[in-house]
Amino acid sequence: MFTGIVEVIGMVEKISWSGTNRILTISSSISDELQVDQSISHNGVCLTVESLQKGCHTLTAIKETLDKTTLYHWEIGNYINLERCMRLGDRLDGHIVQGHVDDVATCTAKKDLHGSWLYTFAYNNRHKGLLIEKGSITINGTSLTLVSCNDETFQVAIIPYTYNNTVFQYTDIGTVVNVEFDILGKYILKSILK
Repeated sequence: MFTGIVEVIGMVEKISWSGTNRILTISSSISDELQVDQSISHNGVCLTVESLQKGCHTLTAIKETLDKTTLYHWEIGNYINLERCMRLGDRLDGHIVQGHVDDVATCTAKKDLHGSWLYTFAYNNRHKGLLIEKGSITINGTSLTLVSCNDETFQVAIIPYTYNNTVFQYTDIGTVVNVEFDILGKYILKSILK
């Protein structure tokens, strides 16, 4: 489990294939502190550390992950939000994030408000019941508050700290992002629709 508070930005250093699996090597300032078999959020996707090299860690994305997230399209040099799993007793500064991406969304607008940024994303409206104004959402592993939402788009406002310390600084119109909707909303919706 994660909080959606990004620790560091990593970079994709190496990519290879093993059957339908994509093997990715990520460099970061926390890679040397990781352990094999540890769960790490990579742009919101919970992945297991399989091996360690100096300043890097390697993981495998299986077909299911590649089909549901942006990982299939990652390239060498891409920047990635990283967060280690939450420890029992930690403060929950963001919200409860599982690292289980629900879908992808596409940035359709980015507005510089001269002190913050307003991003608009188009999403698959089969998830429209999971979005509420001022509710929580995770975009590329970052815990955010929805500014507004409708059946086709949602908006989030990004403060300077988040902009400068996450991959939002590289997110522009056309960028496809991983989205995880609030787990509490998912359970409530499921109980209502029973």
